[in-house]
Amino acid sequence: MSLVTNVLIYPEEWSIKLQERLSSPTIWKDICRVEYTDSKVLYNPYLTDATVQTGTRGSAYTMQAVTETVESVTIDTFRILAQFIDRADLAQSTYMRQMELADTQGVLINEAIASAVFANYGSATAFDQDTVNNTSGTEGSAITVTSSNVDDIILAMKREIREANGESLMNRFGAFIVWRPADFEKLESFMMANGFVTADTALRGGAGQGVTYMGVTHYSSNLLTAGHLIAGVKNTYHLGICKSTYGQVMVDEKDPGTTSGVSVVSRVDYKPMIWFKTKPVLFDIQVA
Repeated sequence: MSLVTNVLIYPEEWSIKLQERLSSPTIWKDICRVEYTDSKVLYNPYLTDATVQTGTRGSAYTMQAVTETVESVTIDTFRILAQFIDRADLAQSTYMRQMELADTQGVLINEAIASAVFANYGSATAFDQDTVNNTSGTEGSAITVTSSNVDDIILAMKREIREANGESLMNRFGAFIVWRPADFEKLESFMMANGFVTADTALRGGAGQGVTYMGVTHYSSNLLTAGHLIAGVKNTYHLGICKSTYGQVMVDEKDPGTTSGVSVVSRVDYKPMIWFKTKPVLFDIQVA
């Protein structure tokens, strides 16, 4: 606790409250493989698949060298939330008001990370109406989500995962789709119209965040980039977060800049990454 002309600010408690909010469940924590690290670079080594040879008795075979490829990405992007509190406002605020501000910072930082994860859709596999129809084309049209085709989208995604040899990963970690709120409404409508247990659940309380239906976990978010949903196998989208900046605050009580007051700065350093080997099971669902 620091004393500044009878003005109290609680940096330790602020940090604790901020970390409490940051540690709460979020969509990106559920769908990503989150790595909290102070390493500047994330590495993803993988082995090139060998070819199983066919032969007959007495025929020769060919030795194949084991080849390892290492992908890497630098954690060099950050989001920062810098707030200034006027000294008089601080004097007139309560401890609870400060904790409310700390909690809000946590919410905003988590939302900034979610936006960054969703905005990286261009690194995922394109998934459009041709994908749903299981037809090939140079460029398919965006999908118009309706209550009668949400099941087609879900089934097509699971098919694409299986065709990409990702069924074992899907069985292990589960699959997900992050919908827009209007799309999620269509999912609720479909659930209400089909089946006894799912219809009863949807009619009683609606479909909550993280609801599992048709073997897929469904979420909704207002933070998706316009025209794009994100979907695929959980725990295959890699997200690196610098653990020494996430959840920490810097407090300057000596009139930062030329203004009379106190500044509280929170930041997160991060990098979302879809690796070469996981791209086939992560999808950019293009929607109208």
